[in-house]
Amino acid sequence: MIDESTTLAARYRLGVDIGGTFTDAVLIDERSGATRIAKLPTTPVDPSIGFMNVLGRLMTDVGVRPAEVGTIVHATTVATNSVIEGRIARTAFVTTRGFRDILEIARQIRPSLYDLQFEKPPPLVPRHRCFEVAERLTATGEVLVPLDEASVLEAAGAIRALDVEAVAVCLLHSYIDATHENRVAAILREVLPGVAISASADIAPEFREYFRASTTVVNAAIQPAVARYLDRVAKRAVAAGYDALLLVMQSGGGVMSFDQAARRPVFMIESGPAAGVVATIDLAERLGIGDVISFDMRGTTAKVGLVSGGVPRVTKDFEVGGVATPGIGGVARGSGYPIRTPVIELVEIGAGGGSIAWVDNGDVLRIGPLSAGAEPGPACYRRGGEEPTVSDANLVLGRLSPTASSAVKWSWTGTSRSARSRRAVPHV
Repeated sequence: MIDESTTLAARYRLGVDIGGTFTDAVLIDERSGATRIAKLPTTPVDPSIGFMNVLGRLMTDVGVRPAEVGTIVHATTVATNSVIEGRIARTAFVTTRGFRDILEIARQIRPSLYDLQFEKPPPLVPRHRCFEVAERLTATGEVLVPLDEASVLEAAGAIRALDVEAVAVCLLHSYIDATHENRVAAILREVLPGVAISASADIAPEFREYFRASTTVVNAAIQPAVARYLDRVAKRAVAAGYDALLLVMQSGGGVMSFDQAARRPVFMIESGPAAGVVATIDLAERLGIGDVISFDMRGTTAKVGLVSGGVPRVTKDFEVGGVATPGIGGVARGSGYPIRTPVIELVEIGAGGGSIAWVDNGDVLRIGPLSAGAEPGPACYRRGGEEPTVSDANLVLGRLSPTASSAVKWSWTGTSRSARSRRAVPHV
């Protein structure tokens, strides 16, 4: 990492967004406000390879040296995909005695009220990896049962025998007083070195036990994979000569450091889509528009966000890993794992450029939610894809050029905030 003085002296900023189909990069010249963009296929096996591929293409074609970049802001779907694809860490759960089944019981919300065949999503932590410790706080934070550290050591020993990668700790009412929970987490870190420990008081310190537990479990389950990914990105960037400040987009539209993201990856679940809404707000501000709808069509999904008075709608009622609703491709509420972190509110459907067209049992043409992804991609990419996609249709209809290259584009989309005195006219 570099110090603040070096960051301020650097001329360029980079933004990198990794989606399921494409990896995009944007280079901003802080002096002139000019922007350059590049797009390359995502590398699903290791997204950090695609990260460096698109940076290498952009920097080479534009003629900028890595040392001239002061800040890199990264948006990615790695956290979300870890849950959706089931690539989560082997996780254990520790809670107050009597609440072992909180993840099994979950909640009574159902995506379809009269669907007798509906099955709740399986807990991310199975019951045999859920453990109880003796302690209890009242709803006002008074100690009803003191923490029994012997029960914590007993649980830690049992967890160690299960060879887990992560542990989520969620004690009753720890959002009022986290003393017990912090002590439990400290003991687990001592007994289980190298295991990622997530405490609910650090992740979602608010009432409603299941939602707090679910958020903490999601954080723990994706933490090892996200931490390894961010570490690979950082090491590859340093090896390529970058000495920039590395930041990650949060679901709520802000940014955090790579180190923070590695500890609290649940806050970057919707990092990519949030970046699109933030960009829309900036563009609308330059055009003098306060109320605007953002539309972000990607390779797999299309997302719409509402901005009112220059402010996006932010919600804490969000789920990850939900099931698509038949007919419209939206996500059914109650079919996924709830997380209680700030998220820019979006409406999402499974219809992007790589979404596959198919005919259902009623001979009705449908689009998505399955996508050709980055490998092999739509058939028109000539990389082995055989299923018809939205991009294939647009090519056949003449909406896409079969010869134009979009690997690197030069564009002027106004100026950066630090160079608004030299504002250019935005263009589409």
